[in-house]
Amino acid sequence: MNVSQAKRRIMVNSTQMTYFTFTAYFDSSHFQYLYFLFVMSLYVLIICANLVLIVVICVNRSLHEPMYMFLCSLFVNELYGSTGLFPLLLLQILSDIHTVSTSFCFLQIFCVHSYGCVEFSNLAVMSYDRYLAICYPLQYNTRMTFNKVVVLISLSWLLPLLALGVLVSLIGPLQLCGNVINKLYCDYYSIVKLACYDTTVQNISGLTCASVTVLYALSLIFYSYIKILIVCFSGSKQTRQKAVSTCTPHLASLLNFSFGGLFEIIQNRFNMNSVPNMLRIILSLHFLTCQPLLNPVMYGLNMSKIRNIFKSLAQCGRKVCL
Repeated sequence: MNVSQAKRRIMVNSTQMTYFTFTAYFDSSHFQYLYFLFVMSLYVLIICANLVLIVVICVNRSLHEPMYMFLCSLFVNELYGSTGLFPLLLLQILSDIHTVSTSFCFLQIFCVHSYGCVEFSNLAVMSYDRYLAICYPLQYNTRMTFNKVVVLISLSWLLPLLALGVLVSLIGPLQLCGNVINKLYCDYYSIVKLACYDTTVQNISGLTCASVTVLYALSLIFYSYIKILIVCFSGSKQTRQKAVSTCTPHLASLLNFSFGGLFEIIQNRFNMNSVPNMLRIILSLHFLTCQPLLNPVMYGLNMSKIRNIFKSLAQCGRKVCL
């Protein structure tokens, strides 16, 4: 077979690619249902925790403030991101053949990566909100108006969704020489690595999208926290206490998500064969499982208004039961 015939054969095989196979799943027939119950419980817990806080914020007028509206956007994104992962993960655990259709794989790529971009954007906007609240408390209501909140939330969602729409459209026409993905879910770079020919455009586009999202978000976050630290060191004890109480959950959320996202980028771009396979699997799921579970717990416990509303709801529940 000459080179031209080989290329034609690859072209034919690539156009017939209708599914992908995941190889990161291991034989778990003895513990299959135990794994399913564990993952299902985790997914239900994530849904309930985030959904309860969304309902509490939406129903109570006292929480219709910019900070809680940004939190509501964050919790909606946690539901969006976990739903992009868990349903397929649960099906794969119960299945003996770990495959997914091409269209569903591309849909998962869009959901997972846009979730990450929206998460960073939300965290950046929240840091800006805390900067205004702490550095300009008297002017906060005039600087952070309702219209501005709507614009910031809309941009933190629309820009990542549009960017990911473009990226997915770039990998759609790729001619693939294989259909094996060494992960538990579909991601952008795993598909790019399967391409038969030059993928310079896709690589540059992916790196540009990730770099712009991360640099824009981190720049705004660092700027906000530098200003907050300056005010804290020169301000009163009450100002420092306010800064600590409102910024601690945000910083913990940022560090947790940054760790998961950084490992995912390193794993995609570099050879990680020296890392045990089970550890790679766990860390690849970190930003899609720990973040949606950690955020509602942290913010629910740290925000005094939310805690007080939960207490009042619990007291009302006891009175009804009695």
